[in-house]
Amino acid sequence: MHTMIIAEAGVNHNGSLELAKKMALCAKQAGVDIVKYQTAVPELVVSKFAEKAAYQKENTGAAESQLEMVRRIHFDFDGHRELKKYCDEIGIAYLSTPFDNASIDFLASLDMPFWKIPSGEITNLPYLEKIAALKKPVMLSTGMSTLGEIEDALSVLENGGVTDITLLHCNTEYPTPFADANLLAMEDLRAQFGYPVGYSDHTLGVEADIAAVALGAAVIEKHFTLDKTMEGPDHKASLAPDELAYMVSAIRNVEQAFGDGKKHVTQSEAKNKPIARKSIVASREIKAGEAYSEENLTVKRPGDGISPMKWHEVMGKPAPRDFAEDEKIEL
Repeated sequence: MHTMIIAEAGVNHNGSLELAKKMALCAKQAGVDIVKYQTAVPELVVSKFAEKAAYQKENTGAAESQLEMVRRIHFDFDGHRELKKYCDEIGIAYLSTPFDNASIDFLASLDMPFWKIPSGEITNLPYLEKIAALKKPVMLSTGMSTLGEIEDALSVLENGGVTDITLLHCNTEYPTPFADANLLAMEDLRAQFGYPVGYSDHTLGVEADIAAVALGAAVIEKHFTLDKTMEGPDHKASLAPDELAYMVSAIRNVEQAFGDGKKHVTQSEAKNKPIARKSIVASREIKAGEAYSEENLTVKRPGDGISPMKWHEVMGKPAPRDFAEDEKIEL
């Protein structure tokens, strides 16, 4: 099993292309599969009347509007084109989530491996139809969604010809309280819709991500930043570079720990069997011909003699020779 790990750079580059490139290199060094950004034409995404979310106000202040904030933390299509080229050069897959139809048209020219639909667009019919028409694999994030809304979005994608879909369980709060992570809902999504399921995580730390892999997540998406103290809406709920690297390592270790699903003696533990197990030994001196009994036998390590599972078979048999105390007996 190989869990796809998406390092969500998002807008944690604060609108700086150079910072975005540094994040790509950081993600590469951490060992993730994909580094993901966000592409938007701010005026096509946010109205001038839209307020910031509570966490955005807390992290960036309430003086500017949501539109002003979005303008400040995005760069243009040319920047994304250059960023894609840089990712190709350093050997990490580039992905970006579009937030408007113009961005879909642009990103289609970059030949991304699949489309990632964010939770906020799951009820955006024109957007879903435009993605579906491209007939490429889709990852659909399901934060804030009911099963009915997910079913409706899937119908649009399926009717448009999309056959490769992964559902990402998600809670769209930054950070998500652990009590609201609801990881077991991944199984509900899998049972309801029959598609592979992953987890787009906004909790602090990496515990929920590791647990999600243990529960069968095919994909893990996690926000990261180069510095949690930077100004911006998502930095505080993101992983630092060392935390991202640790998460990748932990997930890869969990994958190895799954094994083949069959109970058997492994090569690593086989050498410890005689050391940890026991044999039937003399509890005192035994003379040749003396009958074995509970008075002259006991069980002790190592386990390279007669197994204690043959205890009752041994009882009453004559000793073939003299045995010293603690010596492994013979029949």
